[in-house]
Amino acid sequence: MSDKKIGLFFGSFNPIHIGHMIVGNIMVDHTELDEVWFVISPQNPFKKSKSLLHEFDRFDLVERALGDNYRLKASDFEFNLPRPSYTVDSLAYLSDKYPDKEFRLIIGEDILGTFNKWKNYQQILENHQLLVYPRPGAEKTELIDHPKITVVEAPLLAISASFIRKSVKERKSIKYLVPEPVEQMIIKKGFFL
Repeated sequence: MSDKKIGLFFGSFNPIHIGHMIVGNIMVDHTELDEVWFVISPQNPFKKSKSLLHEFDRFDLVERALGDNYRLKASDFEFNLPRPSYTVDSLAYLSDKYPDKEFRLIIGEDILGTFNKWKNYQQILENHQLLVYPRPGAEKTELIDHPKITVVEAPLLAISASFIRKSVKERKSIKYLVPEPVEQMIIKKGFFL
């Protein structure tokens, strides 16, 4: 049996929204991936964590969003790694733990422009395929032509978690921006108020 191909979609998912869901679903449906793991990052080295929901709450929201879709999974493995968590270390950890799986990295085109600032980014490109989804206003970068990088056609989605948090704070509806179970939990628990 051939190795399972797993797409890793890292993010703070603060909160997860339909943009994330669409990207995950397109990646698992339009590429060779068998599964997409939504990896909830406990602390992004580039983001201040003041407005960040607790990681367990963000994990719960992702699990609720994905429901019973067996090809999309919530993953909290980074919660147990040293912080801040760097992608290169996470990939090394997963490759050791699951030698029967082939891990690919899913990132937005907007992130590709700063990918060369990531810790040991050459090592990531050496060992892993990158699947890139288009982002509105993303600047073209020479990395786009790298043999390990594949741009996957997907709708351009400008939905942002910050817009959703702002809407919640202003007590405006977030219906259709997040899956219904996510909306219900945000309201019930008073998240982002």
